[in-house]
Amino acid sequence: MLRSTRSARTAHITDDRFATIRAMGFALAGVALIATATACGSEIKEPKDVAPDSSGASTTVGTTDTSAGSVTPTVAMPPVSLSEAETEYQNKNYTEATKLFSTYADQHPNNPWGHYMLGLSAWKSGDLDLAENAFGQSLELDPKHVKTLLNLARVNLDQGRAKDARDHVAAALVLDSTSGEAYRLMGRVRSALNQPNEAIAAYRLALSHNPTDVWSMNNMGLIMIQQGKNEEALGPLARAVQLDSTVAVFQNNLGIALEHTGRFALATQAFKAAVSVDAGYTKAKLSLARVETRTDDPSLVPIELATVAQSFDREIRGVQMGGPVPKN
Repeated sequence: MLRSTRSARTAHITDDRFATIRAMGFALAGVALIATATACGSEIKEPKDVAPDSSGASTTVGTTDTSAGSVTPTVAMPPVSLSEAETEYQNKNYTEATKLFSTYADQHPNNPWGHYMLGLSAWKSGDLDLAENAFGQSLELDPKHVKTLLNLARVNLDQGRAKDARDHVAAALVLDSTSGEAYRLMGRVRSALNQPNEAIAAYRLALSHNPTDVWSMNNMGLIMIQQGKNEEALGPLARAVQLDSTVAVFQNNLGIALEHTGRFALATQAFKAAVSVDAGYTKAKLSLARVETRTDDPSLVPIELATVAQSFDREIRGVQMGGPVPKN
């Protein structure tokens, strides 16, 4: 499923970026991110930064192959330290980090961590082919590293290869069936494969492992909006905003669901909050202009978003009404 590894990685670096899962009431079988937003909401996303798993760093560092050229001597690259390359990555200098990790991986070819970090850096700098090859090399050295499988799946999604992404997420879930991150990514894969109900099921599984996963809530809510299930969408979106009100896309999608249920006053508040968080959010500005002069139908049953959010939280945690909600 992986493309063959390029033999001369340093010659091309661009300057820019489950098979068994336990039955849990429904099956996760086929899988992959609705790549573009519909007119009613924002695209399915994940947190902007997927941090490296430092606990997976290998303590085994291989030696560099040394073979004398018979005609022209090879100029050795100066040694690159892992800390030097990681500093560039943490500072979000992804193009420079890609260059440094590429050299580091060549100098330490038996260290899966170097290839893994090269994959992350190349992905974030826009070189998807290099990222795929680097993650593939890392997996050859450490085939049970879950985060490598998941990040390779993310690269495949960006490449428009949802079926390959599905296979890598499935493999990750075989290794760790409790990974909320993997289930969330499976939701993206199911979405990309145009399987919205299966995507929602995957997001629910993600939330069963991590009840505060706001991105699974947002993505679930958006799919419900796209299905015309706006009342159902209010729960996960209101809970996402309750947990983190500083993400403009959460506020915007909540506003869309409220607008579609005729609750224009609450929708106005949500769109205002989105613009307050991100003054350049054009979609939220247009939505605000569309709803702020409209009035609610007096026949609508009033709702309290805090109550809607708590009801969804109880549902996700399997808490009976009237009982205490477990602390986060």
